[in-house]
Amino acid sequence: MRILITNDDGINAPGLAVLEHIAMDVAGPDGEVWVVAPSIEQSGVGHCINYTRPTLITELATRRYAVEGSPADCVLIGLHEVMTDAKPDIILSGVNRGNNAGENTLYSGTIGACIEAALQGYNAIALSQFYGPDNVNADDPFEAAAVHGAPLVKRLLEDGLWTEEAYRIFYNVNFPPCLAADVKGHRVVSQGYRPNTRFGTQGFTAPNRRRYTWITGGNQQDHTGEGTDVTANIEGYTSVTPMRVDLTAHDVLVDLEKRLS
Repeated sequence: MRILITNDDGINAPGLAVLEHIAMDVAGPDGEVWVVAPSIEQSGVGHCINYTRPTLITELATRRYAVEGSPADCVLIGLHEVMTDAKPDIILSGVNRGNNAGENTLYSGTIGACIEAALQGYNAIALSQFYGPDNVNADDPFEAAAVHGAPLVKRLLEDGLWTEEAYRIFYNVNFPPCLAADVKGHRVVSQGYRPNTRFGTQGFTAPNRRRYTWITGGNQQDHTGEGTDVTANIEGYTSVTPMRVDLTAHDVLVDLEKRLS
């Protein structure tokens, strides 16, 4: 098996090293793992792509490349510039430092890579490690993902639903904020929404009197309701959420047509 991996935390991120081990386990002794990842951190860039300036690609080692661009750029470059002779069987993105559950999914560069993979016609899985009081200060906060990642990816490859439609399915996986031994299993759930969590700003004035601001996050421990990703994670389960890149609100199409007729 041939696997392309990327992330949004950057080529030197510890979560990418975890994903490399997961991918090597999944690919098997005769498989290949190709790394094409951002040269610097690209968290929060979503599905952005760079088409207004050239993008630098640096070969660091055999099958290992750093890209001065976004995770979606890395997927495009991996497919069309790097793996030109033999395409990947699956694209994996992560393991993200922090959760990409709930509304975080909309901002995530980790998810953005999988969106681009799906649009290019490839199967993809995003993997993220939720942080919380039970693992954030652990010797290895990625332990849950490191131990349970490969078996779950294999299970999805064997038994998951994979489509070849225009907006094909990809998977968003979040490992719970606990150590590996405390993971209770996995749950197939929908994307949740933290009702009291918003991004905001915190402004300040620099010594040169220029005005700047930091983007601030919100409480990641708010539950999102039964059957949703964040709640499953907080309760100790790995969440598995099938996704499509179709933003149409299909449930209101008929009613809207009636209202506008």
